[in-house]
Amino acid sequence: MNNNNNDFSLNQRIPSVMIADEEVDFNQYLSSAEMSAIEHEVSIMETRESVGIEALKIVQQHRGWISDDSLIAIAQCLNISSAQLEGVATFYNLIYRQKVGHYVIHLCDSISCHLTGYDEILNVIKQHLNIVYGQTTSDGQFTLLSNVCLGSCDKSPAMMIGGKHYHSLTSDSVVAILNGLSQNVGEGND
Repeated sequence: MNNNNNDFSLNQRIPSVMIADEEVDFNQYLSSAEMSAIEHEVSIMETRESVGIEALKIVQQHRGWISDDSLIAIAQCLNISSAQLEGVATFYNLIYRQKVGHYVIHLCDSISCHLTGYDEILNVIKQHLNIVYGQTTSDGQFTLLSNVCLGSCDKSPAMMIGGKHYHSLTSDSVVAILNGLSQNVGEGND
C-alpha cells in the first residue's frame, strides 16, 4: 500500500464545504425569528458554542433542512468554525444535510424491531411509497431513513414521523398512517 501524501490533492473538496465561509453573512441570511430563537438559547447556555445543536434544530425547523449556507451562517452567529458545526450536524441523525420530504420517516431497525416484523414493515413502506432508504417520494411528501433505536423495544416494530412515535406496527397500520399523512399534506395541515 502506498502512503504517498502526493495522492491527495489540496484542490479536492468535500461537497458540503464548497462554499467559502466569507460568502455568507449570517446577519442577512438568518431570519429575525431564527436569530431571536438562537439568541434565546444563547441566553440560557454558558457559551455561544454550546448552542450548536439547538441552533441547527431552530434553522431546520424553519427551513426543513440545513444547507451549506445555513450551516455557515449558524457557525458565524455562534462564533465557531463551520467545520466544528458540521461535525455536530453530521453526528446528530435528526439534522438533515440534504433536502428531505415534508414528512421524514425514521424506521427503527433495532434488534427488537427486527425480531417483531421490521422486514415486513420496511417492505410495505418501500412498496407503498415506491422509495428505498435515503430517498424522497417524487411528490416531496416522504423521505425514508433508518434509525438505530427509537426506544420502543417493548412495542416494536416502531417508526417516528415528525417527532411522533408509532409503535406495534402492522402492514395495515403503516399504510393507514401514511395515507392519513398524505391527506394532511394535501389539505395543508400537519
